[in-house]
Amino acid sequence: MLYDKKPIMTAARTAQIKRETGETRITLGLNLDGTGQAQLATGIGFFEHMLNLLARHSLIDLTVEAHGDLHVDAHHTVEDVGICFGKALVMALGDKAGIRRYGSATLPMDETLVTTALDLSGRAVCVWNVELPAEMLGSFNTSLAEEFWRAVAGSGLMNLHVLCHHGRNSHHIIEAIFKATARALRQAVEHDPRGSGVPSTKGVL
Repeated sequence: MLYDKKPIMTAARTAQIKRETGETRITLGLNLDGTGQAQLATGIGFFEHMLNLLARHSLIDLTVEAHGDLHVDAHHTVEDVGICFGKALVMALGDKAGIRRYGSATLPMDETLVTTALDLSGRAVCVWNVELPAEMLGSFNTSLAEEFWRAVAGSGLMNLHVLCHHGRNSHHIIEAIFKATARALRQAVEHDPRGSGVPSTKGVL
């Protein structure tokens, strides 16, 4: 039987998610007001490298323990970690009162230039305009970078737009995407010192 265990709010701006399916078993915790520390155990080296960059550049403390069907491939594990990360964001943000809501970053990495823009709108949209020259980086299928961020946007109820302006190296492109999205997320979840209520004329996000 496939099910999601009920998310547990542990404190303001923190959350923990447990997800168990026939393909994966994941525990993920985050602290939006952290210092960018990461404790990661997924069995997927390149993915852990990217998650570490996500934590470091967003200043979100992140813990991930994932057990998945890696004998098949990494798809289910990567996607389900994205689902858990998005759900944890929703839980940690609560009613979103006082946050900036929007964030964007344009980030260079060697020959690569990436722009990410996001809106914690309560509506799930992912626009992915990225071409990756290489299909594989070691044992990591590069298409899983898109699967991860689509899962984050879907379960995190955000508008997420990712654009690679140019780049030749798939490692550089994916790394720039994770760094840029992390920095956009850092902006969006920050407290706005001039704002107090929910940042929407609707009064709810």
